[in-house]
Amino acid sequence: MIKSIFDTISLWLIPCIILIVLFCGIIKKLPIYELFIDGAKDGAKVGINIFPYLLAIIVAISMLRASGTIEFLGSVLGDLFNKIHIPIDVLPIMVVRSLSGSAILGIVGDIASTHDVNSYTTRLAAIMAGSSETTFYVLAVYFGAVGIKKYRYALLTGILADFAGIIAAVLVTYLFFG
Repeated sequence: MIKSIFDTISLWLIPCIILIVLFCGIIKKLPIYELFIDGAKDGAKVGINIFPYLLAIIVAISMLRASGTIEFLGSVLGDLFNKIHIPIDVLPIMVVRSLSGSAILGIVGDIASTHDVNSYTTRLAAIMAGSSETTFYVLAVYFGAVGIKKYRYALLTGILADFAGIIAAVLVTYLFFG
């Protein structure tokens, strides 16, 4: 019953918002179509401006996967991870999380299909995926869109926050599910 209500609301929410915006524009006698075209032009400019940054992130992720860096880190850090109750399967999340959220969803999906959905590894992977930010993506897209070139302190703060998120995810998962 509740699910069908939410399904109906979600089905009609966006069309209703569009109609409300159009209605308000008509009441205020705004040139709606011209404003829409201007917004689309601005959006295209932003897309062109951030494309090199997005391309750099895609190349970095591909290089990490193809080079075997993640597998090498897994072999080096395996014993340490076992001692602190971190399954080695979540290492790719730790490495790639700062770069791409969609890549992390793929990794979490792989972990969930390899392990039981209710396993410690899958739960840790899911909590890690939600406990940090895509730092390099944010810096590339948002800072690139507005032309900020000097983001040294933002980068340091973002990496420290990602590290804190990983530690918190491990602790919370271990406390609740370990």
